[in-house]
Amino acid sequence: MPPPVGNQAPVPTVARRRPLRSHLRPQVRPYLCPRQDSNLRTRLRRPALYPLSYEGCEASLATRSRGVVARRCSSPAEEPAGRARLPAPMIQDRLSELVHAALLAAGDELGLTGAPPEVDLSKPRQKEHGDFATNVALVLAKRVGRPPREVAEAVVRHLPDAPFVAAAEVAGPGFVNFRLTSDWLHDALREVARAGEGYGRAEPHGRRVQVEFVSANPTGPLHIGHARNAALGDALARLFEAAGWIVEREYYFNDTGGQMDRFGASVEARYLQLLGRDAEVPEDGYHGTYLTDLAREILDEEGPGFAELPPAERFERMREEGAGRVLAQIERTLERFGVRFDSYLSERALAERGEIEAAIERMRATGTVFESEGAVWFRSTGFGDDKDRPLMRSNGTHTYFGADCAYLVDKFERGFDHLVYVWGADHHGDIARVRGAAEALGYGGERVEFVIYQWVSFLRDGVPVPMSKRAGTFVTLDELIDEVGTDAARFHLLMFGSDVAMSFDIDAVKRQSLDNPVYYVQYGHARIASILRKAAERGVQMRPIAEADLSLLGTESELEVLRAIADVPAQVAAAAEFRAPHRLTHAAQDLAARFHRFYTECPVLSDDAELTQARLWLCRGAKQAIANLLGLLGVSAPESMDRADA
Repeated sequence: MPPPVGNQAPVPTVARRRPLRSHLRPQVRPYLCPRQDSNLRTRLRRPALYPLSYEGCEASLATRSRGVVARRCSSPAEEPAGRARLPAPMIQDRLSELVHAALLAAGDELGLTGAPPEVDLSKPRQKEHGDFATNVALVLAKRVGRPPREVAEAVVRHLPDAPFVAAAEVAGPGFVNFRLTSDWLHDALREVARAGEGYGRAEPHGRRVQVEFVSANPTGPLHIGHARNAALGDALARLFEAAGWIVEREYYFNDTGGQMDRFGASVEARYLQLLGRDAEVPEDGYHGTYLTDLAREILDEEGPGFAELPPAERFERMREEGAGRVLAQIERTLERFGVRFDSYLSERALAERGEIEAAIERMRATGTVFESEGAVWFRSTGFGDDKDRPLMRSNGTHTYFGADCAYLVDKFERGFDHLVYVWGADHHGDIARVRGAAEALGYGGERVEFVIYQWVSFLRDGVPVPMSKRAGTFVTLDELIDEVGTDAARFHLLMFGSDVAMSFDIDAVKRQSLDNPVYYVQYGHARIASILRKAAERGVQMRPIAEADLSLLGTESELEVLRAIADVPAQVAAAAEFRAPHRLTHAAQDLAARFHRFYTECPVLSDDAELTQARLWLCRGAKQAIANLLGLLGVSAPESMDRADA
C-alpha cells in the first residue's frame, strides 16, 4: 500500500502484488552530429529524438552545462529538488564545464555581454575529428558579431588546462574538436568497478512516478498484441528507477460495461453447455476455445450450483468468476514475461467508493462541466480536444471517460508527482481529454505523460499472424514465451522507438545464432564470464583495480571497448529522458561488437602479468556494463551459453 501523504488516509482498495478477484545532472539531448562544413549551419540545432546511432555513425549526445534533468517529468518549480545526480561526472559534463569557463574568460575579448550560451557537445562521425566537438562558436558568432572561426579560436585560447584533454583545435566553419587522453576512460572503468550494478544509475531524489501499462480488460488471456505494451512499460519503469525515481507499476482494468457483460454471458453459456443445458454464446460475445476451458475450471472448482441460481444472479456470478480467473492468469503470464505489478485497480472499485461522482462534482465546481440532453459533459474543447466529452449518460451510468477522471484523482491523491500512461496508437485521440481533465481538476496537465506506441505486425515465416480475441483466433503471450523465450521477445520488441511501427517474425526471433541481436549480446556476456572463469582455473587472481596499470590498455580495440563502457551513463540518461529504451538495445549491441573484436585481436591471458590484469579488468567492466544494459531492458545476462551455429 502506498504510504499516506500528509493527512491523507491510505487507499485500502488498491491491492498490491495480487490481482483483485472481484472487483543528471545536466540535461542530455541527442543531436545528429553535423558534418564539419559550412553548408550545414542551419541544421546545427535541429534535434533528432531517435537517431539509430550504432549503424555506421555515432549519434551525438548534446550536454548542456546549465541544463535540467527530466524536463518532461516535472514542473520547473520542482526540478532542482528532483535533479538526478550521477555518481561520477560524465566526460561530457567535464568538457562542457571546461568550455563554459573558456567562454567566461574570453567574454571581454569577444565583447560578450550576459550569460554565455549553452554548450552542446557531440561525437563526430569521423574519428579524425576527435572524440568530442562543440558548435558553441557557431551559435555565439552572430550574437557577438564575429566570424565563427575567430570565436572558436578565442575559446581554444582560453580553455583551462585539464589532464583529460590532449588537444583542442578549430575545424571547419568554427567547430572546436577535442582529443582526449585515455585517463577519462580509465576513470570510467574504475567507476564501473566501484559501482557495479549501480553503474549508469542516478542517485535517488525522492520523487514518485506511477507507470500504468498493459491494463487489458480481463476478458481473455493476453495475446501477442499486448507484448509491446508490456515490454515497453516495464522498460520505462526500470529507466525511471535508474533516473532516481520511486516507481510504482500499476495495472488498471475495466470490469464493468458492455464488454464485460458480453464476456460474462459467454462464460455463462459455456458453463451451461458443459452441464448439458441449452445455451448459446451471444453473436457479439467471445467464441474462443479458452472460454470452454475457463467454464470447465469454474465447474471443477465451484461445482454445478451456479446453474440453479436465478438468471440475473447466475450471470453476475459467472462474470465475476470468469474475470477473476482471467486476471489471475494474466498476472501469471506477465510474471513469466518479467513484468510484476505493484498494484491492481478496477473501475468497479472506483464506482463503488463513489469516486466517479465525486470527481465529476469536483470538475463541475470549476465550471468545466455542463448538462445537455440529460447527460453530463466535460467541456474538453477548452483544453484542445476536438469535441466535448460525456461523463455521465442520460440513463445515469458513467462513461469510460468519467471513470478516467476519477482514476486521475485516485492517482494524484496517492501522492504521485508524475503519471505515465503507456497506450497504443488507437488511444492517441484520448490524450487531450485526459490531460484537460487533469488541468480542470487542478493537478496540471504537465504532470500527466502519455507514451504512445505503434503497432507490431507479427509474422511467421513472413505470413501475418491473425489476431481476434472474440473470434478466438490469436497467439497468446504464453505461447510466444514458450516458442521464442522472454529474453528474445523483450529485446526485439524494444529494438525500435515506440513511435515506429515494427514487424516481429517469430521464426527469425527464436533463431539462436549470432545473427540474432539478443543472442549476440548475451553471448558477449557469457564469453566474458568464460574468460574470467578460465583465469580463475589457471590460478590468475585479479588484484584490486587500483593496483592495475590501466595505461597498458592502448590498442584501438581496447580503447573502443573502454569508450563504449564510458558511454553507458549517458546512454541510460538519454534513454530515460526521452522514454527511449531502444537506445539501450543499440548500446548493448555496440558494446558486444566491440568486445568481440577485442577478443579476436587481444589475448586476455598471457605471460605478461601486468597486461593480463589490465585486460581482465577491461573484461569485468564490459561484462558489468552489458549486464546493466540488459537489466534495464528486462533481459537476462547468462553466465554461459552454447552457440547453436558453432
